[in-house]
Amino acid sequence: MSVKILIADDEPDILEIMAKRVTQEGYDVVTACDGQDAWDKIGRDNPDVILLDLAMPRMDGFTVLEKLRATPPSGKWQPVIIVSANDEYESFKKGLAMEADHYLTKPCNPENVVKTIKLMISLIPQRKASSESERNRTE
Repeated sequence: MSVKILIADDEPDILEIMAKRVTQEGYDVVTACDGQDAWDKIGRDNPDVILLDLAMPRMDGFTVLEKLRATPPSGKWQPVIIVSANDEYESFKKGLAMEADHYLTKPCNPENVVKTIKLMISLIPQRKASSESERNRTE
C-alpha cells in the first residue's frame, strides 16, 4: 500500500524541495499552493499525512486544521504536521490545542521533515486500533 502525503505551502521553492525529498522516500505526494487548495485536496485525495504551512492565502493553515478536525472528510485519523516560519510559543500552543500532531519551524531540514512523516506513519496503526477499541466500547 502506498502512503499519500499532502504538502501545503504557498512558497513554490519550499513546496518543490519538500515534494522532491518526500517523493524520494517512495511516498505519493500531492501538493497544494494555498489553504483552499489544501482543503479541496484533503477531501479529494484522502492523504495519509498532511504537512501544513500556517501562513497561506485563501485559507490559513489554522483554518484548514480546524475544518479537518471538526468535519474530517475521511473516517480515518490524518496526522497533521505544521511546518511554519512562525516559531512563537503561542502559535505552537494554538496548533497543538487544535490537535495538530507535530510542529516544525522553518527553515527546516528536509531530513527532519521525512523523519517526522515516518513517525506519524508509524503511529497510524496504533491510532486506528485505539479508535476501533473505543468504538467497540460504546456500541
